[in-house]
Amino acid sequence: MKMTRPLATLMLGIIACASATKSSQPDGWISLFDGQTLSGWRASENPTTFSVANGEIVVHGPRAHLFYDGPVMNHEFKDFEFKADIMTKPSANSGIFIRTTFQDTDWPSKGYEVQVNNSHSDWRRTGSLYAVQDVREAGRDNTWFTVHTIVRGRRVQVLIDGRRVVDYTEPDGSPTRLTGGTIALQGHDPDSEVHYKNVMIRALVQ
Repeated sequence: MKMTRPLATLMLGIIACASATKSSQPDGWISLFDGQTLSGWRASENPTTFSVANGEIVVHGPRAHLFYDGPVMNHEFKDFEFKADIMTKPSANSGIFIRTTFQDTDWPSKGYEVQVNNSHSDWRRTGSLYAVQDVREAGRDNTWFTVHTIVRGRRVQVLIDGRRVVDYTEPDGSPTRLTGGTIALQGHDPDSEVHYKNVMIRALVQ
């Protein structure tokens, strides 16, 4: 059936609205992951560490980092909230780097790492602001949990399933590590397997 111009315009509007609904929510949260591809993300040194299955980012392989490099806020996040649902497999180690910058190799040198680790040999557990304000209490593997990170100015807060485990503010006069702008997911080692979904960000307005 051939559509008239007004009908075609209406249909395009409906499609556009549906697309926007999938990527953002009325409360300001915006998805960074479409659930099907790694579009908008850029992997370092070992890209095969990252794949997509069942609507999840699967991290499993040699050391690598997956940096958000997409259009949301031009991947420059200053004051923001970030959250993701995560599941770790036994002995897994991963992390979420905040206010970092793309690197081809090595561990990211800018920003902070929010640790994801419930049973790896490293004693710093999920929610730690790695080697800055560490958490010793372990969560459970094979169970979904939510990591929620809030960055405002020089203050970083981390919540696990709604419970605040870290609240750190850089000391006045000290150099800041919050010099980058994007987010990165860590692939730590070949024996680690971690799954991410519902990867979201929301800008904080002063």
